[in-house]
Amino acid sequence: MRTENEMYDLIIGTAQADERIRAVYMNGSRTNPNVPRDIFQDYDIVYVVTANNPFYEDKNWIDIFGERLYMQCPDELDKSVGMDVDFDKCYSWLIQLADGNRLDLHVEPTWNCGIANDKLCKILLDKDGILPKIHESTDEDYRVKKPTAAEFLAACNEFWWCMNNAAKGLWREEVTYVQDMLNECVRPQLMKILSWKIGFDTDFTVSVGKSAKYMYKWLEPSVWQRFLRTYAGSEISEIWAAVFDMCALMDEFAPKIAEKLSAEYDYTMAKNSRLWLEKVQNLPKNAKEI
Repeated sequence: MRTENEMYDLIIGTAQADERIRAVYMNGSRTNPNVPRDIFQDYDIVYVVTANNPFYEDKNWIDIFGERLYMQCPDELDKSVGMDVDFDKCYSWLIQLADGNRLDLHVEPTWNCGIANDKLCKILLDKDGILPKIHESTDEDYRVKKPTAAEFLAACNEFWWCMNNAAKGLWREEVTYVQDMLNECVRPQLMKILSWKIGFDTDFTVSVGKSAKYMYKWLEPSVWQRFLRTYAGSEISEIWAAVFDMCALMDEFAPKIAEKLSAEYDYTMAKNSRLWLEKVQNLPKNAKEI
């Protein structure tokens, strides 16, 4: 596996040797000092070029980065399913290299350079001084944001209402439906509550990462373990247990967020939603009425 220095030498050296490439900058996790370093971090590289079309019309030039195991051209895929895509504004290759490194490579023309809109960037090369002066890379834009009372109340309402759908899905033993309901509708609301707790605890100065993967850094270990238990397997009994774990976490921490926002947590809805869950859990499979 090539080292970080070897990869930077290759990335920057390729740009220096190609007159069509006028600047290079990097974004993503490697520019974030708060992200743990490991061997799976991508190289998120943007080449600012005179024009995109020579690069996407003849893709053989990317061979310079080494042997590929496989790759994806997301813009090509989006276009193939009818999405409105302009290759001349931005074009990307997501490349898994055989040596273990992954390179997410993008080209964008000088007239459509997006570095000014991303605070998590680092300039690697600027031949003509065309890139704007940027501050030291920061994850400021990705930090937990203080919610409004309305956002908080909406999250709580969505959580407790969607439990209704989870309940009937569990009674019907529709495992895939229930998992989608929990993972796509219910869990995101719980993540918001726990993230807002972290926000208040840290004065909203940290990011919990994509999919809240760094919440463990700021949650009490016991709370983190309780949250992990909400990721159930495929057994109906396991999912019921996970559902009630979710409810317990929501009931414990949402009222504390409400207090900090001077909002009114809907205890009645929470209580009745849990009672409904318990009623449906104990409902016989041959029930003809509720």
